[in-house]
Amino acid sequence: MGIRKTKIAGTGSYVPEKILTNADLEKMVETSDEWISTRTGIKERRIAAKEEAASDLAYYASKEALQTVGIKPEDLDMIIVATITPDMVFPATACILQQRLGAREVPAFDLEAACSGFLYGISIASQFIGTGLYNNILVVAAETLSKIIDWEDRNTCVIFADGAGAAVLQPSNDNSRIISIYLGADGGGADLVGVPAGGSRMPASFETVRNKQHYMKMKGNELFKRAVRIMVEAVNISLEKGDLDYEDVDFFIPHQANIRIIQAVTKRINLNMDKVYVNLNKCGNMSAASIAVALDQAVKEGKVKRGDKVVLTSFGGGLTWGSIVLEW
Repeated sequence: MGIRKTKIAGTGSYVPEKILTNADLEKMVETSDEWISTRTGIKERRIAAKEEAASDLAYYASKEALQTVGIKPEDLDMIIVATITPDMVFPATACILQQRLGAREVPAFDLEAACSGFLYGISIASQFIGTGLYNNILVVAAETLSKIIDWEDRNTCVIFADGAGAAVLQPSNDNSRIISIYLGADGGGADLVGVPAGGSRMPASFETVRNKQHYMKMKGNELFKRAVRIMVEAVNISLEKGDLDYEDVDFFIPHQANIRIIQAVTKRINLNMDKVYVNLNKCGNMSAASIAVALDQAVKEGKVKRGDKVVLTSFGGGLTWGSIVLEW
């Protein structure tokens, strides 16, 4: 038996009810709507409620994805959750999600690849389906970045937000399929964005809490420079692996980090912005959940249609990156 074709059979998403606007941020930190809009393209973002954790957001997105595909939680063969804001260090958020969904005792695990997490998860799931081992895999990207943000740091608090997106992967019996996958990482850039404390390198202590080392730290200018170059390269490699060119791309869903990054990448790969999905103006940067939510919204809005060749491309902390080409 050869490698089976794999498709994203359906998607779902969830963003919290609370909206935090740029005007709200002006009252919290020294910034302005104009500054945020010009430099990031973000106008508002969704923030999880105090009692909401990553597994809660993941649950709502997963329920919708399962409903879209028309399968029950007990039909699942595996659950993968991509997140950098798990409910806790362990057990895995995927295990908490499995229990809440009422799924069988199938493999369930978290993966951490920052903003590239959803694409890494899709890549892993597609291998299990391709080999014939499993038939229904749930891949969820869920983030509650507001929980690890220093609301006095205007470099990060204006950018990041909360949300979750889910996809069900299945074998494909028609033309809809994952065409090509490209993933990469560079640990040499590990210091550019991350949370310094809370792990085995710097365990939690009174000092780490006092020094705000459990909050995200980011060197934005250096990330920007690398992001454009690497995302363009990732698109090129994934298209080449799929024996496709820019003209073959019907729709492009990049990681929603910054409008200037998206515009720069789109220009370099010679695409019109009308073929590019942008939701960061309303959703902010949701790390791993960005592409997952954007894909679901694009499908719901009819911007991604059956037979379209779609490119998903990410870049994030680690550094990690990836690009997936698929036919919807």
